[in-house]
Amino acid sequence: VNSLVEKFIILFNNDFFNTSFPVLEKAIEVGSVFEGWSPHEEDIPYCLLVPLKPPRGHIFHLEPCSMWPGRNFRVRVELVCTCGMVQPTRETHCFLHDPEEEQRRNEGPSILQDLCTGSYLDVQKTAEWFQKMVRGFWKDLPESAAYRLMPLPSERSCKFRVLRGWEKMFLIELIFGVQEGDSDIFLSSQYIEAAYTSRTLWPETYAVAEMKFFRLIASQAQPDSFHLRCLQLCTRSLMGREFSAYTLKTVVMHLLTTMPLSHWHRRHFLQRLEDIMGYLQSCLKKRCLNHFFIGNDNVPDVIILPLELRMTEPFNIFQHLAQNPNAHENAQLEF
Repeated sequence: VNSLVEKFIILFNNDFFNTSFPVLEKAIEVGSVFEGWSPHEEDIPYCLLVPLKPPRGHIFHLEPCSMWPGRNFRVRVELVCTCGMVQPTRETHCFLHDPEEEQRRNEGPSILQDLCTGSYLDVQKTAEWFQKMVRGFWKDLPESAAYRLMPLPSERSCKFRVLRGWEKMFLIELIFGVQEGDSDIFLSSQYIEAAYTSRTLWPETYAVAEMKFFRLIASQAQPDSFHLRCLQLCTRSLMGREFSAYTLKTVVMHLLTTMPLSHWHRRHFLQRLEDIMGYLQSCLKKRCLNHFFIGNDNVPDVIILPLELRMTEPFNIFQHLAQNPNAHENAQLEF
């Protein structure tokens, strides 16, 4: 999966080199499959986040959008003056002030004309453009001789299945991200849970930070640690109920930083399951489960967070239960 996606990105960057389209960086493995657990048993998507960098002569300006729940942003694309600046390509023309560059930008394809609504990066346009390019580049890859590519409908990501004959091989989903500074936090093309998501809205995602967290735990835990099995069993048991997989994942991350890793051995399996359920029950009673990466002093230092996330007050992901007595009652019955 990684090799295939890497080849796509190389073809993209070669084809759109020194143009007004975004630069694609190395894809980052995210999600439960790469973390080593999954709430599903089959047809699991291999999810990778593709960071987008602004093209030469442009910048991304991240604007908080307070009208939506959670931390969400819009990405405004702006032209910047590059007069006198020597670019890596030794190109010195300025998109903003050079008449030839301005004419080329106005007449040819560009990020502002093709991937934006107004001046804001449009998630759906970006996903459609990427999906179209994947279909076009497939024939240039050696894998196309033995495999088939089946694009799948998706408004905010690039999703496709790789098949050998009629046999399912891989389900791959590429989401797009804009990095917040040099941190492990990105704005992503994913939907906001249980809400309509505007085409120009980029929700904050912690998927890269979560991946780093579970890799850190794997490097420090004993080889026969059962923390991932505990998470997998709990999420599969509660699928289709009031509690999302992310709720259980948050509970387990909190416990992994407040309980010695030596206590997650195979022989402690049932005790740890009881601890997970006990923690969840306590959070339900208080109607409060704090987000792991927002205002949490226990986040390992190796995970790079924006200063704002470290300094802010903890964020309650059970806020809807605190505000809605009926939802709280339903959650308790489900538990």
